[in-house]
Amino acid sequence: MSRDARWQALLELLVERGRLDVEEAAAELAVSAATIRRDFDQLAEQQMLVRTRGGAVVHGVSYELPLRYKTARHASEKQRIAKAVAGLVAPGEAVGLTGGTTTTEVARALAVRSDLASGSPALTIVTNALNIANELAVRPQFKIVLTGGVARPQSYELVGPLADGVLGQITLDVAVLGVVALDVTHGAAAADEAEAAINRLLCERAERVIVAADSSKLGQRAFARICAAESVNTLVTDVAVSGDMVRRFEEAGVQVVAV
Repeated sequence: MSRDARWQALLELLVERGRLDVEEAAAELAVSAATIRRDFDQLAEQQMLVRTRGGAVVHGVSYELPLRYKTARHASEKQRIAKAVAGLVAPGEAVGLTGGTTTTEVARALAVRSDLASGSPALTIVTNALNIANELAVRPQFKIVLTGGVARPQSYELVGPLADGVLGQITLDVAVLGVVALDVTHGAAAADEAEAAINRLLCERAERVIVAADSSKLGQRAFARICAAESVNTLVTDVAVSGDMVRRFEEAGVQVVAV
């Protein structure tokens, strides 16, 4: 196992469990305790975790994995979801994309659609995600509009009131949301209130709203509400979603696409 893969696995285990012992982590990853100690020390230097005697704990109460360490989680599901979401976008539309791993995959799926290889523009993409804008800016057929704001290093998203000036002056055909949680009662939510506020504005400026979320996020709650479930037109998720969950969303007026 490479160092990067090992670090990713360690950070994901920390998020799930809150703390890890050296011996426990070594057994999980089938490496030596000395290797884990060295990894913990190096990750602590980057402020990715806090070292304890004999192990490590997550860094702070509101710890969140940076985007680069989340890309491999549910990767195949996210790619299928992204392709399905991209298929719901028509040429010439104005599309809002929030930040996140699944919406990043949506951007990549849009970039390789053959019918979007040309146009004036083929799509207008409005996003607050630096990484998405960076990937799509090299596509001359896409018009890229990047909101203002202050960058969050965890998610590469721009947040804050500087974005309001841009979003208040535009209209969108569709907003594609990546969410931390989506529940029929509590709606779509993010972990950070500043990200939720920008996502909410994108929804308000859009004719229709698509949530792209793997089934592990459904029926969950998170700290900062983005919008009510009834404000979501379409949910694109994976086939592991339960029939009861699908029924509940459909009763709330949400079209569910499972891929």
